[in-house]
Amino acid sequence: MPRMLDVSDDVRAEIGDEEADRLLAGENAPGSYDCTSCRTQGDSEQERTSTVLFIGDETAVLAFAHASCLPSQVVQVTEEQLQGAVRSITAEGGPAGAGSEQAVLGVTSGLVLINGELHPALVVEPTGPIVRPGSTDIGDDFLPLLIEQGFMPVTQLNSVPPVLHGWSVLLAAGQLHAVLQPGTGGGSPVAWWQAHQALQVADSWRAAANKHQQVLLFAAPVGSIGRQPREDLLRDALDKAAANGKLVGSALPLAGT
Repeated sequence: MPRMLDVSDDVRAEIGDEEADRLLAGENAPGSYDCTSCRTQGDSEQERTSTVLFIGDETAVLAFAHASCLPSQVVQVTEEQLQGAVRSITAEGGPAGAGSEQAVLGVTSGLVLINGELHPALVVEPTGPIVRPGSTDIGDDFLPLLIEQGFMPVTQLNSVPPVLHGWSVLLAAGQLHAVLQPGTGGGSPVAWWQAHQALQVADSWRAAANKHQQVLLFAAPVGSIGRQPREDLLRDALDKAAANGKLVGSALPLAGT
């Protein structure tokens, strides 16, 4: 059965017409796959699927993503990053040690009820352990690194975390584009996290963001939250992570509308 695949001109140019046509005919395409962006399962027979070609210095890897997560594209990466991506795609070898800083940050939006009022929130959870650049430790430094940046430990969600000045959430035309952090030496803000493709947010989330002019950002290490399909389940996971000492948060000013 033909797959619902998108193969961009850039990808076709790299893999060749013959291979691209085989993919589109369903000969070489997977049925089910793990989305290279959100890491949840997809099915190329049931939903539009993007082909994403990662190209390193010596190696190329073809991966698949929900079309709603990523467009079909060629992504230039270093060979080290590509080997990390291969480990991630194949889920072999567990944590990648010193290469784990290449873990992808998964971002979920939702409304969080605090003191009887709904606040727009982003929940960030990496796909793997985060270690300090240059470290050979196989631990997870994600929360300590964020605390050093000014995020506060959250033990329970009973009050709005303090504002983290210099950071902001970029929203444009109702879509989430990036989380910005201060540039080095007082320079222009730089993206701490940036969407591969702008993410649509719910009207209620956008309205709450415009009302408060800020977004709450909560972060937890890999395995603490998971992909929760409903806001009540997301809240339960946040409460559990907070109770286990695995949650940090801050209020970030809103940039854009």
